[in-house]
Amino acid sequence: MSETGQTPRSPTPPPARRSALDRAAAGATATDRAVREGIKAYPGTTTYIDLIRKNKRDSAALILLMLLLGAAVGAAMAASIALYATGDGASLLPSVAVGGAAALIFGAFGVLWSWFGGANAILRMSGAIPIGPQDDPELYNVVDEMRIAAGIPMPKVYIINDSALNAFATGRDPQHGVVAITRGLRAKLPREELQAVIAHEIAHIRHLDIRFAMLMATMVGLIVFACDAFLRVAFRGGVHGGRRSSGGKGGGAAVIVLLVIALVLAIVAPLFARIIQMAYSRQREYLADAGAVELTRNPEALANALRRLGDDEEPLVDTANRGTAHMYIVNPLRKVRKAHGEVETLFCSHPAISKRIARLLALVR
Repeated sequence: MSETGQTPRSPTPPPARRSALDRAAAGATATDRAVREGIKAYPGTTTYIDLIRKNKRDSAALILLMLLLGAAVGAAMAASIALYATGDGASLLPSVAVGGAAALIFGAFGVLWSWFGGANAILRMSGAIPIGPQDDPELYNVVDEMRIAAGIPMPKVYIINDSALNAFATGRDPQHGVVAITRGLRAKLPREELQAVIAHEIAHIRHLDIRFAMLMATMVGLIVFACDAFLRVAFRGGVHGGRRSSGGKGGGAAVIVLLVIALVLAIVAPLFARIIQMAYSRQREYLADAGAVELTRNPEALANALRRLGDDEEPLVDTANRGTAHMYIVNPLRKVRKAHGEVETLFCSHPAISKRIARLLALVR
């Protein structure tokens, strides 16, 4: 009770914030109804710190799972080859250890290979053009504000000559960070929403998302390559082994085991690796959203920007493809765009936009 005997009332949210909450509560569209239901999933005490902590924990678990999958593929390949070569299980355990270690070492070399050239390749593929502070002082000011809030060096700024509303970040660490936005996004977003989108991309750089994304993509590529190579070797070896195996070391049973393992790995391991990679990508989008709120203290601005990006009917980012789609703040691929960002399966790189908005609006209840 206050000194006047009246119960204190919570502060009234500002008009812009209140309008978005009212729109979600009213259920004007399918997205609004999904947002309204999604907000209920979060406790009233949820803060951006809670969201950041949860997503970092989930992301670490997915990275560990991917590394374990790579090690398991290497171990299974080594074990099956040892079984085929010896015809017994005496050397299985040493082979498993050697195969798992070799897989992790090859993965490390693959990450190092992509470490130094990945960002430049992505920028070339997207047709991004570097700009200086004299080209767009306001944009540079927004980027500078957000990088100061994040405590990182000033990233390079690039423009993609496309009328679609989108943006992405790249660079192996904050010292080599890059923020790229489309001309459409720069022209159509008000400053507050532009700041929120830039904060999202700065959060990706701050959280080292590109570094970890390189790790995941490299591991997926190596797993697919290893499984495909192993499948080819197994079938060729199995055919020749079957012709000469009438009870020798590489007996018929060993050939069958080798072929079965090759088939299972070729089908299951790449599929599972892709599912892990996309789950990781979705978690990092949630993390960058929460990180943007940490920098701007304005979840409403990012929620409005995401809604605007999801409803964008302009042409797609023509240079985007399945290899780079996960980097953008919203998925630029045609199938997802037609559904206004609401497509979400195990193989989607982004959460549904309504889920992202719900998490943000849950912070301002």
